[in-house]
Amino acid sequence: MRLQDKIAIVTGAGGGFGEGIARRFAAEGARVVVVDLRGDAAERVTAEIGANALAVTADVSNGEDVAAVVRRTQAAFGTPHILVNNAGTTYRNQPLLNIGEAEFDRVFNVNVKSIFHFVHAVVPPMRDAGGGVIINIGSTAGIRPRPGLTWYNASKGAVNLMSKSLAVELAPWNIRVNALCPVMGETGLLETFMGMPDTPENRAKFIAGIPLGRLSRPDDIAGAALYLASDDAAFITGVELPVDGGRTI
Repeated sequence: MRLQDKIAIVTGAGGGFGEGIARRFAAEGARVVVVDLRGDAAERVTAEIGANALAVTADVSNGEDVAAVVRRTQAAFGTPHILVNNAGTTYRNQPLLNIGEAEFDRVFNVNVKSIFHFVHAVVPPMRDAGGGVIINIGSTAGIRPRPGLTWYNASKGAVNLMSKSLAVELAPWNIRVNALCPVMGETGLLETFMGMPDTPENRAKFIAGIPLGRLSRPDDIAGAALYLASDDAAFITGVELPVDGGRTI
């Protein structure tokens, strides 16, 4: 198994991409800390994975919560080898002037500031243990943005660029950092991203811009995350990897 004896923290793992990643990592031998703001969702995923999973309820935009996640990981399993910053949020697709400061702050706190908190909490123990892997879930929105999501697009652009800068700065400590950039996916946030009812006709409007002809799925993101987390990617860092069916071509 490709992650045998590894310890991984996956945020936003109570559903969607994060759940897919947590399940794939566990299936490949990792012990997984399932972090989500929704405690019941984290507990569900953990119960279905089994003894090699730990549920932690946390607000990733809160530094104290994040530090507690790392402490609980160390107490239960040991120093984490892998961190997946997957937790994210958005707002309903709409004209940019409709979005107020509070909504803007929420998007940046969850999508960007959370990574700041986790880097501060997890890099020192990773460094002292000889290295590790950080995977940040960015987005094609930060590469080829769609209208109606300007402030969300900006937050994911920050994630994508931050990942490259972290890769350079953390390389001397053998900590690899990469960004995964999914296209719009079949998750609970789909209708919010679309800004319209999730009907076959409306989906078709968005799928028309994806050469491979479908939306992304949790398994797509999990497979890419598994590769980047594994030793198969031991010499890969600073990559902004679209998982997008050709959307950004």
